[in-house]
Amino acid sequence: MAYLSDIEIAQKCDMKPISEIAEAAHIDEKYVEQYGKYKAKIDLSLIKETDRKNGKLILVTAITPTPAGEGKTTTTIGLADGLKRIGKSVTVALREPSLGPVFGVKGGAAGGGYAQVVPMEDINLHFTGDFHAIGAANNLLAAMLDNHIQQGNALRIDPRRITWKRCVDMNDRQLRFIVDGLGGKANGTPREDGFDITVASEIMAVLCLSDSITDLKDRLSRIIVGYDYDDNPVTCGQLKASGAMAALLKDALKPNLAQTLEGTPAFVHGGPFANIAHGCNSVTATKMALKMGDYTVTEAGFGADLGAEKFLDIKCRMAGLTPDAVVIVATVRALKMHGGMDKSELSNEDISALEKGVPNLLRHVSNIKNVYKLPCVVAVNRFPTDTDKEIDFIIGKCRELGVNTVLSTVWAEGGKGGEALAREVVRLCDEEKGDFTFSYSDEMPIKEKINAVVTKVYGGEGTVFTPEASKQIAKLESLGFGSAPVCIAKTQYSFSDDPKKLGAPEGFKVTVRNVKVSAGAGFIVVLTGDIMTMPGLPKSPAAERIDVDENGRISGLF
Repeated sequence: MAYLSDIEIAQKCDMKPISEIAEAAHIDEKYVEQYGKYKAKIDLSLIKETDRKNGKLILVTAITPTPAGEGKTTTTIGLADGLKRIGKSVTVALREPSLGPVFGVKGGAAGGGYAQVVPMEDINLHFTGDFHAIGAANNLLAAMLDNHIQQGNALRIDPRRITWKRCVDMNDRQLRFIVDGLGGKANGTPREDGFDITVASEIMAVLCLSDSITDLKDRLSRIIVGYDYDDNPVTCGQLKASGAMAALLKDALKPNLAQTLEGTPAFVHGGPFANIAHGCNSVTATKMALKMGDYTVTEAGFGADLGAEKFLDIKCRMAGLTPDAVVIVATVRALKMHGGMDKSELSNEDISALEKGVPNLLRHVSNIKNVYKLPCVVAVNRFPTDTDKEIDFIIGKCRELGVNTVLSTVWAEGGKGGEALAREVVRLCDEEKGDFTFSYSDEMPIKEKINAVVTKVYGGEGTVFTPEASKQIAKLESLGFGSAPVCIAKTQYSFSDDPKKLGAPEGFKVTVRNVKVSAGAGFIVVLTGDIMTMPGLPKSPAAERIDVDENGRISGLF
């Protein structure tokens, strides 16, 4: 059977004018700033001026990802369309895709099959220019920092202690470590430098956690760019860069409105990765979506040990949010890989591999129910190659173990395939009240917070801190950052810091090799294992298969 590609399905969609989508989301036209026919920015004043009450908040997360795919964004969109089909007022709150994965391994990131947000090509490429604005603001700060040193260095910044990197929204390993300022005195001070991908920039986190222009400027001014010769931190505020940076970001701060294939309003805004950043869409988009729908469905990146942990421990803590229910997406294919099956064999039925992979799912479920104390349901996202026997086994096994499970067929059927999941989510919101708890308290020392996540969420034995990491933590606590939450950068492919340890590994320890503060974002960044903040392209990047014809019609975006 021949299937249409995601982009072919999206291009066949008869999109509604964005003014109609805004009206469906109860948004008065005075708040709508159109970017063409099918996308718009929504003014932040809507959140304060509307008299609508907050709806229910549903978080969609997943098991530990594999190259086989889980379909978390697809499930998020299909669930929202399913809620709409059963008569609920619903909005979606998603992240914007980064160009890095679009041109790298994953391809497009706007859902899949018959559960997508559109215009798919726009969302996956430039959209409304938010990421370009973030990159420009990031690099303006870098330029002003180096210019300050060039013009006499009144702040006595130590060029060897600069922590601020430049950024670009592309997987470009060549830029991880560079030397710049070459060419003589007139061309700057030679020093070691480097680039992060834009979605790992602190500016991305600041934008996603700010709730106003004033808050944005305050956060930007607190950013630490390096240290002076006396080991004191130097901030963006001292460089007098925050005003100009905020000017670049003023429109990017406004949430974007788009639509699903079935016309459900979708707020698509911000895009930090969950393995190297905090992995959630913006606070403003989530709060706006909550006001405009009786149910808001949002997602957090990668597995529940990454995106959901950061959504709950960082975003909810800072924004005062409490989810009403959590959906954990699992696939037969991914569970078979966690059970030791090779990717090339996944189309073959294998109950044994499936059973061996189930512990990965169970640990994620336990974390949501027992660590964070939230009601949850497992959505088994069906792929065309899954057999009835495999589907029946995984649902039966989960129910036997007391895990609430529903089959989802949103990839093939859109909202219709999400109706059963939608009804179960409504039931969870109405009947099973959670007792939301963070995995650590603000008062705990930084090392104890990190260890709490490693032992309680990852299932590890403990944490090993390199001497350098211990020194950095002591410094940050002496500077008054001890009460900040921790944002752990870790491989997405394992509960541990070793991507080869699949399933639900035990007896491992996580090595922390570097710790730094994102003072503007308000959290401590913890680097573990071999995780890098600038990915590279694969041997055969997705970009090789992307093209555009004479009529401007794009192909190859999955």
